[in-house]
Amino acid sequence: MIQRRPKLSRRNFVRASAVALPALALAACGDATATTNPATATTVAQTQPSTPQAAISTQAQATPTTQAAATQAIATTQPVTTAAPVATTRPVTTAPASSVAPATPTSAPVTTQPVQAQVLAPTPECRDNDEPTQAQTEGPYFKANSPQRTSLLEANTTGPKMVVSGYVLTRACKPVARALIEFWQADSKGDYDNTGFKLRGHLFTDDAGRFSVETIVPGLYTGRTRHIHVKVQAPNQPILTSQLYFPNEPGNQRDSIFRPELVMKIQDSAGSKLATFNFVLNLR
Repeated sequence: MIQRRPKLSRRNFVRASAVALPALALAACGDATATTNPATATTVAQTQPSTPQAAISTQAQATPTTQAAATQAIATTQPVTTAAPVATTRPVTTAPASSVAPATPTSAPVTTQPVQAQVLAPTPECRDNDEPTQAQTEGPYFKANSPQRTSLLEANTTGPKMVVSGYVLTRACKPVARALIEFWQADSKGDYDNTGFKLRGHLFTDDAGRFSVETIVPGLYTGRTRHIHVKVQAPNQPILTSQLYFPNEPGNQRDSIFRPELVMKIQDSAGSKLATFNFVLNLR
């Protein structure tokens, strides 16, 4: 069965409108409230970022302080680090110096002693009150005014080379400085140069009384053993005339002039012979 709604009279319509309008106003207020809430949310959203900004600004303000603190820490650490190596280096440098220093005086005497022994002994054969070198005949072939030289060798000189060296000493073993020594001898064939000055010459000893002359091994002169003639004179003193002989010569025993005290010491060297002899003058 269909129910029919009652017709609304104009008076009732006015009454209904009076009731509905306030309701619509309330509803409109509700929409305004809903519209306001997003604004509030927006405001909150805008307000929330302000907090991080404050934190960032706080961190920015805190950063200089932190950098200053870090700088102070670095500045404080650097001097400590620098001081430590210096303190460590100085003891290390001092330790080797002190260990090396004692070694120097220990090694120095060892090196010096043998050198002094060689310098202080001009000859191992020298003895106090030693007998003077024996004088001998001058022979027939001496010539005065020979050239002063320490080598008797010339361009055409032949024969085995030798060097005669030694000292001129007093009987008290004192060296004779500026002593004159004259040499003359036969050539490799046993002949003397009587027209010139081949294998003839003179020299002077140095301040230590030493001499050295370069010559050859003389040949055999008829009736004599191998020998070299010499004259030795200290300044303003008498002349010693003598002869020097060679060891192990077959003619030594047959030569009536030969004396073993006048034999030189000879040793072979590279391409030459080295002979030594010390003259002792009758001086104190």
